[in-house]
Amino acid sequence: MENTGTLDIMNEVSVTAETRIAAYQLTDYLERLGVEVIFGLCGHTVIAFLDALGKSRIRFISTRHEQIAAHAADGYARASGKPGVLLTHLGPGLTNAATGVANAALDSVPMVVFSGDIPSHYYGRHPHQEVNLHMDADQYEIYRPFCKRIYRVDRVQDLPRIVERAFHLAVSGRPGPVLVDIPMDIFSADLPVGSFQKTPAPVSKPSIDPAVAERIAQALSEAKRPLLYAGGGVMSSRASAELQALAETLEIPVAHTLMGKGVLRENHPLLLGMTGFWGTPVANNFCREADLILATGTRLAEANSSSWDPRFTFSIPPTRLIHIDMDAAEIGRNYQTELGVVADAKLALGAIAEAAKGKPHAVRPGLREAIAAGRADFSGRWEHQWTSDQFPLRPERILSELHKALPTDGFIVTDVGWNKNGVAQQYPIDVPGAFITPSGLATMGFGPAAVLGVKTAQPHRAAVALIGDGAFSSNMSVVATAMEANLPVVWVIMDNSAYGTIAGLEAMHYGWSFGCLFECNGKPYTIDYAAIARSCGANGVMIHAASELGPALTAALASGVPTVIQVPMENAPTPTPGHWNINDIYRNGQ
Repeated sequence: MENTGTLDIMNEVSVTAETRIAAYQLTDYLERLGVEVIFGLCGHTVIAFLDALGKSRIRFISTRHEQIAAHAADGYARASGKPGVLLTHLGPGLTNAATGVANAALDSVPMVVFSGDIPSHYYGRHPHQEVNLHMDADQYEIYRPFCKRIYRVDRVQDLPRIVERAFHLAVSGRPGPVLVDIPMDIFSADLPVGSFQKTPAPVSKPSIDPAVAERIAQALSEAKRPLLYAGGGVMSSRASAELQALAETLEIPVAHTLMGKGVLRENHPLLLGMTGFWGTPVANNFCREADLILATGTRLAEANSSSWDPRFTFSIPPTRLIHIDMDAAEIGRNYQTELGVVADAKLALGAIAEAAKGKPHAVRPGLREAIAAGRADFSGRWEHQWTSDQFPLRPERILSELHKALPTDGFIVTDVGWNKNGVAQQYPIDVPGAFITPSGLATMGFGPAAVLGVKTAQPHRAAVALIGDGAFSSNMSVVATAMEANLPVVWVIMDNSAYGTIAGLEAMHYGWSFGCLFECNGKPYTIDYAAIARSCGANGVMIHAASELGPALTAALASGVPTVIQVPMENAPTPTPGHWNINDIYRNGQ
């Protein structure tokens, strides 16, 4: 008798064992992992999975466009601390979602992307919507540049292992997206019952050696002008308390990146504010004059570092730099680093704060007074705009009314442009994590969609998207999605009939704003977004005077109904105390 071998014996066991369709076992497994919601869109490759989802406890939110789904999953992950989960169809579904997935990747947001694919037995024959120009069935390769890992499930037996690995990788190390590409026949294939047994192990995050913590604490205590610089990694690791403890123990000022906004309450006497092009003068000055900087959870990016020009924000060297980050690749990338530490921000800052207890530090008389004076001097330049009655409104008046109406723990989700830069520079955030914005990819269209995921994750907290008209008009179906999903979010549209920031840049360098303004027959073109909201069954409010905005915001937040508030706004530039060297590159010619 012929020896059948181990593989045949395993196949025989599988055939005789009780089986169940893979899509239903996958859904049960996702429930066990704690997945509460999946954002996505239908397609013929994923309806077997949709049928299983429809019979499960997992909520499926259909978003009408895959980029909206990706941004919503991103917002959900930021607000919940859990991986966002996204479902897309193959081909155009996957490519529509790519921008949102890339945005999550560059902001280190954990996400698991499930995409349907062509039947595995049709690889290379170019069936409907297959991408195969360079390799048979290679659509998953589209995500290679920005995903931590891309998987294609070629055998149903591999599905349990791959899904477990995807959820592990999404949250471990530097968080980010993982793609699981599943041919449609795999969803409908049989698997032995109990195949999804292995679950992602809880992973102890890397801390810091006590001797290294002692070394850093000692260096900070001996420095004459030390500074703590906090990035998005401090926020994502929930390390605000540890950062504050270290700052107060050694009396060290704190500056932050765009993603670090909210690391300390706005009125903390050691808080300098944001650095860089759209930062604050006092933060830039303190950073430039520091003799030692401890940077944590940041890649020291261009906008936050004034294009790395030593005249404006960081002068490293002679300033010494100690850099803590989860990603070893970021350490030393942009500045000479005296000591790099690969560690979780919360654990590292906690250990350094503990080591700093009782250490004497250099006397810095008048430090808090200098910080307060610097902040007051800058805010005084635009403070009168917070009460301006002009119409169209000043952007500062919009921030003022929003600050009065929004609860302290309410979320502000911005897009890109004045809303992102102005809020980070001028708006008081007192609850860590309440400010959510796109940074690395700076994606227009993030804010209108991400607020849906934020509200899904935190239904009992207010969520407002502060966005430009350019962002909102790019995909207005967010309103219909909010209605269908019963998500009472508020969109405040800062309407200047332009891609305002870029229009301002072009006007400054070239004297006009060609290609940046919304015009029809040579005149400004404005869409009635409030009417569009009402046509979807939501509330829509058009503001006609500055005095109307406050009551409109209060009513919208109390209504329990998705609401669009359209605010005509002057296209005023955000103050730019730092530097961005694109302004040195533009040349005007004929």
